[in-house]
Amino acid sequence: MSCLCGSGLSFNPCNVQPSSRPVSQPVVTVSNSASQSYVFSSRGRSPSLPSLKSSFLHPMTANRSNRAIRKGVTSPRLHCTTSQARDMDDLVVCFGELLIDFVPTVGGLSLAEAPAFKKAPGGAPANVACGIAKLGGNAAFVGKVGDDEFGYMLCEVLKDNKVQTKGVRFDAQARTALAFVTLRDDGEREFMFYRNPSADMLFQTDELDIELLNQASILHYGSISLITEPSRSTHLEAMRIAKEAGALLSYDPNLRLPLWPSADAAKEGIMSIWDQADIIKVSDEEVIFLTGADPKDDALNLKMMHPGCKLMLVTEGGEGCRYYTPKFHGHVSGLKVQPVDTTGAGDAFCAGLLSQIAKSPALVEDEAKLREALLFANACGAITTTERGAIPSLPDQNTISRILSKTHRLPV
Repeated sequence: MSCLCGSGLSFNPCNVQPSSRPVSQPVVTVSNSASQSYVFSSRGRSPSLPSLKSSFLHPMTANRSNRAIRKGVTSPRLHCTTSQARDMDDLVVCFGELLIDFVPTVGGLSLAEAPAFKKAPGGAPANVACGIAKLGGNAAFVGKVGDDEFGYMLCEVLKDNKVQTKGVRFDAQARTALAFVTLRDDGEREFMFYRNPSADMLFQTDELDIELLNQASILHYGSISLITEPSRSTHLEAMRIAKEAGALLSYDPNLRLPLWPSADAAKEGIMSIWDQADIIKVSDEEVIFLTGADPKDDALNLKMMHPGCKLMLVTEGGEGCRYYTPKFHGHVSGLKVQPVDTTGAGDAFCAGLLSQIAKSPALVEDEAKLREALLFANACGAITTTERGAIPSLPDQNTISRILSKTHRLPV
């Protein structure tokens, strides 16, 4: 992955003027170094950062006359298409957000205490798309990024990972979303987002690639694009088009509570499209948030299934996952690993499972085959936690096959 930033590029997300900045304020520098680390040095606690739209202004914007981009139109500089045409029968289209995660280089610290951050591509739907492609599957991403260097870089990351990008759009009026992610001592994460608004929030229905959605065998999505308009209407329209074309709808709410106006709004938004999904994946923590019930209680979990749901999954981190269908339910244990960073583990799980379902949709009705697919998905999630970052740590088919060849004993 190569950053497309100009040589010597630096800019100031805190909108601090060097000539008047007091010595006690933090120095913020974003560099185009070979390590691709965007270093934030601070003294004491960092002040609250201003809104992204007002202060995260790109210094190269004034020099874009040679590549002016209209809203919703792919960039002449970066035509986001893959070089190889592939069979569309097993295509998984992932809809939603694509952003930059800034991850501390030192774990176990708060954002204010972290000495430096390293940028990494992120966004749950994009992670799933890359995970499927890394496993040899056929994946496409549909979403919107800013007409900025981060947007171009992210599109290149998708292309480098063999994800089809003809559904990606650029917005000249808003920036690519950013998320600062802290890694606690236990490997769990805390988030702080910059989207005021970000480009993904401004995705319009008339910018959808209808041909791509019609080709999907599975449409996978989360809930973040439901938070505001116009992205919510675009999300619903993408679901409608794919469903009418015969695709399975796969839903991972991927709760990010700080992005919602309130906890009640998050519950309402997440549940507003619950009964339309064919496949639902929730974490044990999300079950507690949505229902207040014990996520290990199978009887209560079964009540979460709507009549049209073909498969519901409750993931339990290193303990594996629980599965529920109209005919059977059970549990598949996870692989024991030493987690370094849990970022992307749930997305890797989804990628592993959807890559199997795309090849054999009927496996959701065969318990033995489903358990095999879930063992594969659990392995994908576990391996992803052993390295930092989501997309770089997603496993390929050979890695999973090698691991399962040593531990391929399904639990009862």
